[in-house]
Amino acid sequence: MTDQAQTKNPPKRSRTVARVAAVQALFQCEQGGENAETVINQFQRHRLGSSQEDGFEEGYVPDADFRLFGLIVKGTTLAQDRIDEALVGALPASWPLARLDPVLRALLRAALWELGEDTPARVVINEYLDVAHGFFSGDEARLVNGVLDAISKNRSATKENASQNELDAG
Repeated sequence: MTDQAQTKNPPKRSRTVARVAAVQALFQCEQGGENAETVINQFQRHRLGSSQEDGFEEGYVPDADFRLFGLIVKGTTLAQDRIDEALVGALPASWPLARLDPVLRALLRAALWELGEDTPARVVINEYLDVAHGFFSGDEARLVNGVLDAISKNRSATKENASQNELDAG
């Protein structure tokens, strides 16, 4: 493959693309009042896949990791109350959750769900910063970085305290 061809068609990052699609699906769930299963099925039938001709501009999400996409959307919607509670605690008092842009809210929810899984915090933060830069051109990425960093540090401290308490009790 020539250098020009590589530049024109860079390799896809299927996990990052799945995160982008998950943010879009979570946005659709909230805005349309649809459940996660319905939206996942719609995405898999109509928007996910790898077509050489169709891309993001046409509303398609090519080369997404289907499994990760489904896990994020389902997991986020099932844990939304817990996630929103953590978000409210991490946002400035002057920025209630409802004041956030709906896409930004969906992005933060998905990222917080992943922070609760086995994915390392640094990977989650970097991935969702990339996603934020894809959706926004303003200060939103800085907000994403600050919120995710604060929550990941808080969770790390909580885990360390729990481990220390177990050692002290033992």
